[in-house]
This record gives sequence, C-alpha cells and structure tokens, in this order.
Amino acid sequence: MPYSIEEFDFELPEELIASEALRERSASRMLTVDRRAGSYYDARFAGLPGFLVDGDVLVLNNTRVFPARLFGRIKTGANVEIFLVEELEAGVWSTLARPAKRLSAGKRIDFGQGLSAEVLERGGDGGKVKLRFETEGGIDEMIDRLGRTPLPPYIRREREDPDTDRERYQTVFAKERGAIAAPTAGLHFTPQILDEVREKGVTVAEVTLHVGYGTFEPVRVDEISQHRVQPERYALSAETAELLNAAKSERRRVIAVGTTTTRTLEYNIAKFGTFTEETGHADLTILPGYEFRAVDALLTNFHLPKSSLLFLVSAFAGCELIMDAYRHAVRERYRFYSYGDCMFIY
Repeated sequence: MPYSIEEFDFELPEELIASEALRERSASRMLTVDRRAGSYYDARFAGLPGFLVDGDVLVLNNTRVFPARLFGRIKTGANVEIFLVEELEAGVWSTLARPAKRLSAGKRIDFGQGLSAEVLERGGDGGKVKLRFETEGGIDEMIDRLGRTPLPPYIRREREDPDTDRERYQTVFAKERGAIAAPTAGLHFTPQILDEVREKGVTVAEVTLHVGYGTFEPVRVDEISQHRVQPERYALSAETAELLNAAKSERRRVIAVGTTTTRTLEYNIAKFGTFTEETGHADLTILPGYEFRAVDALLTNFHLPKSSLLFLVSAFAGCELIMDAYRHAVRERYRFYSYGDCMFIY
C-alpha cells in the first residue's frame, strides 16, 4: 500500500539530539520492542545479553570510518570544506564541497602537508564536486592525517573535539576502512559486553557494509515508494555465510546490529536465495511491506524523521508500533541519533 512521507514525521525537541557520546559506551538506554505483542518497555543496553539465548547469531558491521572531512584553500585564499563521498578511481573522488560555487573546473585546492586536489567538474546541485587528489605519499595516509571525523550535521557544538570523536565515533570492532559514517547501533558495544554475549552461547559474526551518502540522503518525494537508497559497497565472507545458513536451517535467530547490517543480509539472501559469499554493492531499499528473510531481531538507534532508515525500521516492526514507540521515547527523554540511545526489536 502507498505511504506518504508525512506518516514518518514526529516532533523531536532539539535538546534530545545527542551532541556528545556518553562517558561509558554501554550506559545507553534501550527501548525494547516486542513485535508479536505490539508492546514496548524501557531497559538498558547493558542488559542486552539477557535478551539473547544460546544459539543466536549476532551480526556486526565491521566497517571502519575514515576521516572524510578535509579543509583547504584555493588560490584566492578562500577556505573550502570537502566531504569525501566515494572514490571513483585511484585518486579521483566524488565529494560534497562548501562553498561549491568557488570551485569551477581547473581550480586547485591546497590542504597542506603536500596534499592538493584539482577540480575536475562541478555538479549541478547539492555541492557535488569531482576532485583528483595529488600527493607524494599515499593518499589514504594523508587523508587519515589531515582529515576530521565526518560527524552528522545535526551534531552541533560550540567547539569540536576531534581526538575524542575519532575514538568514540568508531565501533570497538571496526576493521575494514571505508565508511563515511559509523554504523551507530554498534557504538554501544564494549569488549566486555561482547564477552558476555559469547558466554551466553551466542555466535558473533561480521559483515562489512561501507556506509555511504546514500544511507543518509534526504528523501525528496511525497510517496516513499519512489525513493531509492543508493548502492553501497559490502562484503559477506564464506565463513559468515556458512554460520548464517546453519542458523536458518536450525531455526535459530539472526540478530542484526544496525540497519546497515540488516540491509546487507537482506540484500544477499534476496539475491542468492541463501547466504552466499560476495563482495559487491548492496542495492536494496527496504520499505513497509517488505518481507524479511534474513533478520529475526534488530538493534538500532533512533533515526531522523522522514528518513529511509525510519522506513526500514517501520517495515521490520510495523509503522504504527514504531511511531508510537518513538513518541514514547520522546516523552521519556531518550537521547536521539548517532550518539543517542537504542532500540532492541524482536
């Protein structure tokens, strides 16, 4: 059935948007949603192992955020900010620039310490600019040295804390460099919580989905079925595929940590029929009415109104239940978005 974008709107006081990470990762609150009963109740993330049982498979997204924000100057002395979106070929990047109007084709940007870029072309809207980077050393190493953590724009502070964000806007299990945003449901985990999970007899598996701009691209249509999430690079190993196939055949639960993990697993099983090793691009938009085949339970943060991530969560638990749960979270003063609290939906 058709859904209007307005059905996924909700009132959120600005003070509930978390601008800082909690001192302790696992200290977050967790709104627990029972899909079958159509109910929810307040809990704590530290109690997550108590919601898991022997035989469950907990799937993490092990992508690693790289510092995708760069600050440079053009010849006139004007400052520009560059947000790296996707590497199109070696040294050539699709970016978002501010202010883009200063960056006509042929202009050069100096980022310091020997890193510079030439503007190849400027897009028609949204600040899109294609750049070719030049440096005597490795480009990735220079970006890691000069770049800043790509925090979402709704995190507003009087001053930035780059060193803290480099550590806290990264999961403790991050391995594979390539994301421009963290898989935020994973930010709550500590090594101790993961140890507790394993002690319960839960298998911990990993996939990789490099979170890109498509995940957060604003929805610009009134009827949500017209929106498409852009493909994102992913990898599912033979080992993980074997674990997941065994769990499904034995009717054990597959629990996804985050919407990015959910999208990865659902794309893979929809494409192949069973979980199958692949490195490619996950091209799947999950909307209400989607039939989930891979995921039995989901840990996720609270998402933006009218966003594709809210569509996915509503598809998993039901629109009415999720929107009611969100209104409850607002009343109970939960912390929202990337550095905020979480939901466990089963």
